[in-house]
Amino acid sequence: MSSMLGQGPPEAVVETEWAEAERRRSLTWRQRLSRFDLKASPYLYISPFFIVFGIVGLFPLVYTLYVALHDWDLLSGKEAFVGFENFAWALGDQFFWNSIVNTVSIFLLSTIPQLIGALVIAALLDQQIRAKTTWRMGVLLPYVVTPVAVALIFSSVFRNAGDASLANNIVEALGFEPIEWKRERLPSHIAIATMVNWRWTGYNALILLSAMQAVPRDLYEAAAIDGAGAIKRFFSVTLPSIRPTLIFVVVTATVYGLQIFAEPRLYDVSNAGGIGGADRQFQTTVLYLWELAFFRRNSGRASAVAWLLFLLIISIGLINFVISKRLVAGEGENQLSRRERRALARAEKDRKAVAR
Repeated sequence: MSSMLGQGPPEAVVETEWAEAERRRSLTWRQRLSRFDLKASPYLYISPFFIVFGIVGLFPLVYTLYVALHDWDLLSGKEAFVGFENFAWALGDQFFWNSIVNTVSIFLLSTIPQLIGALVIAALLDQQIRAKTTWRMGVLLPYVVTPVAVALIFSSVFRNAGDASLANNIVEALGFEPIEWKRERLPSHIAIATMVNWRWTGYNALILLSAMQAVPRDLYEAAAIDGAGAIKRFFSVTLPSIRPTLIFVVVTATVYGLQIFAEPRLYDVSNAGGIGGADRQFQTTVLYLWELAFFRRNSGRASAVAWLLFLLIISIGLINFVISKRLVAGEGENQLSRRERRALARAEKDRKAVAR
C-alpha cells in the first residue's frame, strides 16, 4: 500500500516513462555520441595499461605455469604433461633450499641497513642546510649507475685473501686477517648486500624525504614547545606521519631483494660460470632458476621454481599489505596524537581570546 502511495497514480508513471522514451528518441546522433563518450571514455583511457599488462605481464605468467606442468626442454620443446612433478622435484632439491637461504640472508643484510640509512639521509636532507639540490642529486647518483657497472666495481673491491683489494687493505690496516670475500658464505653475502645498499639507499631516501616534507610544520613546533628534542620529534612526529610511505619502501625493497640477480651473477664470473660460487655459497633463487633454464636447459623445472618464487613474493606482499592496512587504519583512528590535540587546543584558545 505504502509503495503504491509512494509511486503515485499509474497514469502518471506511464506518462513519465513515455516522456523519457520520447526524449531519448529525440536526441540527435551527436548528442548520443557525446553521452556514449562520457560513459565509455574513462575505460578507453585506462585500457592501454591493461592491454600492455595482459601482453607482457599476465600472458607470460600463465604461460610459465603451463610450461611448469610439462617436461619441457629448452631446445626440443614440450614433451609430456607431468603435472606437479617439477614442483615436487624443486621442493626436494637441496640446491633450491640453499638458494632460498642465500636469498633471505642477502635480503636481510641489504634491506635493514638500507632502510636505516635511507631514514637517516632523508632526515638530514629535511633540515635547513645549504645546497639542498646538490645533496639530493648526489644521493641519487648511485642509482643511476647500471647494476653491471656496480657489480664489476665491487667485485674488484671485495677479493679473496692474497689478491690486492681495497676491502682487505682496510681489514689488514685494522689489525685483522684478510677475508675470503668470494669463497666464504657470509662475507660474500655482505659484499653483495653492500652493492645493493650502495645503489638503493639514496633512491629510497628521496622517497622518504618527499613524505617528510609533506608533514605539517605545526606538529614540529607543537612538539618543540612541549619540550621534545630533535630525536624525540623524529620518533614521535616524523615516523608516524610517514608510516604509509615507509611501508611502501619496505614492500618495494622486499620485492627487489627476493629477485636479486645481476649482483650475484656478476660478482664472481670467473668461478663456476657465474652461478653463485663454486659451492653455491651466494647463489640466489633467481640465479638458480637461470642455471636450470640455460645451463641444464630444463625449462619445466625452471618455470616451477619461478612460480614458487612468485608465490613466496605474493605471500610476503600479502603480509605487508595486511600489516600496512592495519597500521594505516590505526593511524586514521588515532590521527590526532596528544601533541596534536594540545596544538589544536592551544590554537582554539588563541582564537577565542582574539574573538573576545
